[in-house]
Amino acid sequence: MRRTGILAMAMAGLAGVAAEGRTVERFDGGWRFMLGDPPAALGEAFDDSAWTPVRLPHDWSIGLSFTTNDAGGCTAFLPGGVGWYRKAFVVPEKSRGKVVRVDFDGVYNNAEVWINDHFLGFHPYGYTPFAFELSAHLRYGATNVLAVRVDRSAYMDCRWYPGSGIYREVKLVTHAPVHLQRHGLAVATRGNREVDLSAVLVNRTDAPRTVSVSMDLQEESGRSVGFRSMEVVLAARETRTVDQRFELAHPVLWDTDHPHLYRAEVELSAAGEVQDRDAAAFGVRDVRFDPEQGFFLNGRNMKIKGVCLHHDGGCVGAAVPDGVWERRLRLLKEAGCNAIRTAHNPPSEAFLDLCDRMGFLVQDEAFDEWFNPKDKKYNFGQKVADDRTRGYSEHFGEWAERDAKAMVLRDRNHPCVVMWSIGNEIEWTYPGYGDATGYWVKTNNASYYWNEPPYDTPKMKAIFAKADQGPHILAEQAADLSRWIREVDSTRAVTANLVMPSISHFSGYADALDIVGYSYRTVNYDWGHRNYPGKMILGTENWVQWAEWKAVLERPFIPGLFLWTGIDYLGESTEWPRRSTPCGMLSTAGFRKPTYWLFKSLWREDEPMVHFATQPLAESNYRLQDGRIDGDPARPRDRTWYWPSLVEHWNYRAGELVYVEGYSNCEEVELLLDGRSLGVRRLAECPDRLMQWVVPHAPGILMAVGRNDGREVAEYRLATAGAPVAVRLEFDKERLMGNGRDVAHCVARLVDADGNPVRHEERTIRFAVDGAGRNIGVDNGSSTSVQDFQADTCRTDQGRCLLVVQADAVPGLIEVAASADGLAPARIVLNVE
Repeated sequence: MRRTGILAMAMAGLAGVAAEGRTVERFDGGWRFMLGDPPAALGEAFDDSAWTPVRLPHDWSIGLSFTTNDAGGCTAFLPGGVGWYRKAFVVPEKSRGKVVRVDFDGVYNNAEVWINDHFLGFHPYGYTPFAFELSAHLRYGATNVLAVRVDRSAYMDCRWYPGSGIYREVKLVTHAPVHLQRHGLAVATRGNREVDLSAVLVNRTDAPRTVSVSMDLQEESGRSVGFRSMEVVLAARETRTVDQRFELAHPVLWDTDHPHLYRAEVELSAAGEVQDRDAAAFGVRDVRFDPEQGFFLNGRNMKIKGVCLHHDGGCVGAAVPDGVWERRLRLLKEAGCNAIRTAHNPPSEAFLDLCDRMGFLVQDEAFDEWFNPKDKKYNFGQKVADDRTRGYSEHFGEWAERDAKAMVLRDRNHPCVVMWSIGNEIEWTYPGYGDATGYWVKTNNASYYWNEPPYDTPKMKAIFAKADQGPHILAEQAADLSRWIREVDSTRAVTANLVMPSISHFSGYADALDIVGYSYRTVNYDWGHRNYPGKMILGTENWVQWAEWKAVLERPFIPGLFLWTGIDYLGESTEWPRRSTPCGMLSTAGFRKPTYWLFKSLWREDEPMVHFATQPLAESNYRLQDGRIDGDPARPRDRTWYWPSLVEHWNYRAGELVYVEGYSNCEEVELLLDGRSLGVRRLAECPDRLMQWVVPHAPGILMAVGRNDGREVAEYRLATAGAPVAVRLEFDKERLMGNGRDVAHCVARLVDADGNPVRHEERTIRFAVDGAGRNIGVDNGSSTSVQDFQADTCRTDQGRCLLVVQADAVPGLIEVAASADGLAPARIVLNVE
């Protein structure tokens, strides 16, 4: 066995990489697309020359205009429809007798697939991987046509923006008939030294075969750190699992600060020839949850500083290049985030690869609804059946086991994945749960968000026992889902995001879980721990508010939380023109928001920092009372999902009272205007972690200085800007790889004559991209902007906007020019290598 990690290149996605018996080819080029449902879009003779050439991954909805016609706010006011894809390709004659299959990482949704007019099958769920074997229907040495029909005619089928089309990677895989099963390679670590490696062998021939199985654990460099080999006799048509246990002498552990990766390779040979080879990256780490002490990684007690993320990438929609996610995750990492909950569906394989490499813990979530549908237009349980909102619940009974296991089989080797979630807020859709809580009985005067359960447990049990739970019992389905997951992977905890845990703790739902996730039930942490002391409780969905994190810090038995959300996401809107939900720490364009700086001050204790934002006092949630800054009862501050409309500029009317809000982890912060002190705020005297000033505006440089032990350790400043005179461009990278996939983010800013950012005026920026790349999306980050994403112009928000460029598959230069009426234009060049 060659121990040089050849297959790792294929695993990294390089097109057409042969692995001595296996070929993995990126199948993303040469596709044609049509939006619509032609009556006969099959067969080689069908003329698709008028169809649009596209490169996968592809999301057709993100390229359409926002509208209220045949579109809904839940899915971002972007249309759905039916789309067709076709690809002509040649399989060489030498592949005859081998197994040829096509692997889809995700198609949204209701995918039907044909090869050469032969129907291969149907896959309804848009978030799980699937594959079809092509071998028996191929014309070797001649042209073949793969056709995919995608049906998103139910355009409000989801509570967030799902995208439309073949929006994840597709690969063509070829191997011998004696081979390793798809997703049949499993790596599990025990403690900090032992590694269990298993592989599923398949003999598809009609004769017994003696095979040699070699297993090799390697550093990323290819150096072997553990090797085993064995001979196995496979009977005709036999499938068998083989396994080995390795003990690493001096393992380097995977953790969130140093995410060290190894690689496991398995090679299958017969009669001296390599039949197949597969590989998987893995990390050596020990994960433990304790219902009294919280979470441990490699024996170290630590808090989970998590965020929930939907799967869209803003202006690129659901077809998110790796570089877009890499930028977003890097920004979250810089704020101290160490965990991601993939709300509310399995992510792409590429996303988990990034989390492995960047050191994020992941809660991998399967479903948002089970048998009983949610009302996508208004959330909660469905009020009225509607063809436009028909979703996965129609397929759950037939497909749930397959989809749950598909998620686990694909994702189980990722060290970043530390728990599986079987569902999100499922109780909303099942009868009996809401009534039994007592929260919605007016005479109880109990707030769902701010009070413990108004009934004691015996009363809740009595009410629940009388309820007609309908034909589907939630607890039974939870037990099924958990069992199916554990049949594939028993090394990780199973959880779910419970919205009514006071009932689910005794209904049987929580019995199916290793960890009971609480959704906005911070007020019930102590109640749950008192009544169910042996049960692990975790905040799986929480507001981006200091009180949520404070509750975690004060309770050792709560291991952490997942904030809703890390990034603004498209959809879940009930009003035009709000196309995205603005409750994230980053905007859809990846611009940092005030909540980002607040949580960086909470999560990055090792890095002194200070930041502030401003707002006219008259528009704020505060007022001056006898020189004090008090909350304004006429405009109370939201303590749940939404943040005040604070901005980062110092341009107001002369003398106008301005509210300044600071975020810092320093012991004290002094605010100064042109060097004149406006007051000092001490962190110990700010119980809500907000440092506040009200000052009359005067032009100049407003600066906050953070001090520890009297020593200046951090500062932030804003200068009063003049009128905009130019556009300034800045890339987040110095160069791109010429692979047709790499991306860079170009931020366009308005600047004044002194180069200061102008954040209080807006302009429309015109972009021109020439050379070895293309424009794949523009965005200003505003949740109410309904400008087209795939356009050459973008109106700024707070004086800035984003352009995403993608490299071609050839080296060269990408030149970006930007202009706006009355402003000096800008030009910037990026190398493609």
